[in-house]
Amino acid sequence: MTSSKHIIDLKANRRFRRFALNTLISLYLVVIAGGVVRSTGSGMGCPDWPKCFGRWVPPTEASQLPANYKEIYGAKLKGEVEFNATKTWTEYVNRLVGALTGVIIFLMLLASIPFLKSGNKQVFFWSLTAFLLTGFQGWLGAKVVSFELHPLIVTVHMLLAIVIIFIVLYVFTWAGYVEKVLTLREGSEKVLSRIGIAVMVLSLFQILLGTQVREAMDVVIMRLGYGARSQWIDELGANFYIHRSFSILVFIVNAIWINKVLKTGNQGTVAGKIAKACFWILIAEIATGVIMAYFGVPAFAQPVHLTFAILLIGLQFIVWLVVNGKKYLKYEGVAATAGSQF
Repeated sequence: MTSSKHIIDLKANRRFRRFALNTLISLYLVVIAGGVVRSTGSGMGCPDWPKCFGRWVPPTEASQLPANYKEIYGAKLKGEVEFNATKTWTEYVNRLVGALTGVIIFLMLLASIPFLKSGNKQVFFWSLTAFLLTGFQGWLGAKVVSFELHPLIVTVHMLLAIVIIFIVLYVFTWAGYVEKVLTLREGSEKVLSRIGIAVMVLSLFQILLGTQVREAMDVVIMRLGYGARSQWIDELGANFYIHRSFSILVFIVNAIWINKVLKTGNQGTVAGKIAKACFWILIAEIATGVIMAYFGVPAFAQPVHLTFAILLIGLQFIVWLVVNGKKYLKYEGVAATAGSQF
């Protein structure tokens, strides 16, 4: 018999799930904002941190800057001797989105406190981990600026964002699993678990290959400039062609995985619906890759491409967690017999 102190408060659980969902939305907005910053070359739009040109609210025109601002910030502006308000505000908005995300994650942490009393302490501690990593991510963002967009620091910054997303996805999925909102047909776990791991590994490897392509592109951009977008792809070398060819394998394995999910009787489950969504997201991700490769790397395509990639691996992770729910989504207390909307 479950003691009263270990009964899950379903109202608190649903409240936490809403905060976790809001956190996920904000995290993906950070990914989009970061992609826009990088694709437009706005990473040094604010050459200092946490202020921007020494101000909490950045300037909108050069007349608001010191007369010798080119001497003060010239080296960090990567050769751009003229103030660019668009790039400055693009980077500044990125920072604002990051700061707002930190607040939302803190609210999620507060919403996880009731789980300390229900015997499900892991929800609180994973939420705390996400909050602390977000603080570290902010510090790392400052290093991105101080190291003047060093490729390794930029890549680590992006990978840490994926780690934080995975942690929040875990607690979000756990809350849905408790209320039976996330379900899977019994008996299909073993085959889906193994291929699910393969799918996520391939997706992560493809993302890492993409970061290598972007680092190579940064070198090309420094040499040719942003006015030569149509020439960038031709100058990338082997990294680009490996990344492009590897997408074929990613597509095939994902198609097999999605087919397995649906063929094991999960068409009507949330896991099945997520698997179908993965197919269309994968198609969209490939399409944006084609647009970049053959249409001169338009600025909008890169952040969309990256967002689709991270959204895809995130949804794959949710399905894998539900497949292995009895092992990784254990909970103490009484689960609801019917869930609210996912």
